[in-house]
Amino acid sequence: MKPTWSSQANERGQTVVLAAVVLAVALVPIIAAYLQLGYGGETPAGIDDPQRDAHRLLERTVQEETHDIPATYSWSERRDAAERVRVRLAPTVEQIRRGSLPDGVTHRLRYNESRGVRWAAERCPRGPNRQFGPCESIDGIVVQERGDRTHVLAVAVDLSTTTPDGDYNLTTVVRP
Repeated sequence: MKPTWSSQANERGQTVVLAAVVLAVALVPIIAAYLQLGYGGETPAGIDDPQRDAHRLLERTVQEETHDIPATYSWSERRDAAERVRVRLAPTVEQIRRGSLPDGVTHRLRYNESRGVRWAAERCPRGPNRQFGPCESIDGIVVQERGDRTHVLAVAVDLSTTTPDGDYNLTTVVRP
């Protein structure tokens, strides 16, 4: 004997299928817009395409190479900590310098001490409810004392890029 479906159960099933189809159709333009627009992270406004990849690579490397500095360096060792960051960033800086040579693009990257000092004076966390110590820029590496440990807050750099279409200069502060 074959089971018979009631008309009401059949209509409910069709309604569920119809709702799923409507939902799927509604999601298509949202997904298409997301894929087309993408997300560029926190790349500074005005940064040109030839510099974008170099900037993102530097951002990732600063994030990866500074997270363990507080566990390793006390505040009295802050100069050693800044030097360690520079040593860790050196392969990435070299990669940025060499990265686009086949495409006719050259990058020059150098640390910017004056920008680091200005950033530290304007943006270092402080105030009566904070337990943070002084901020200092050491050759463009901004560090702050927190609980007698050295924390890297930012890396100030100048990124100059030469392409067949022109020269581009960017002074930026990369935060871990």
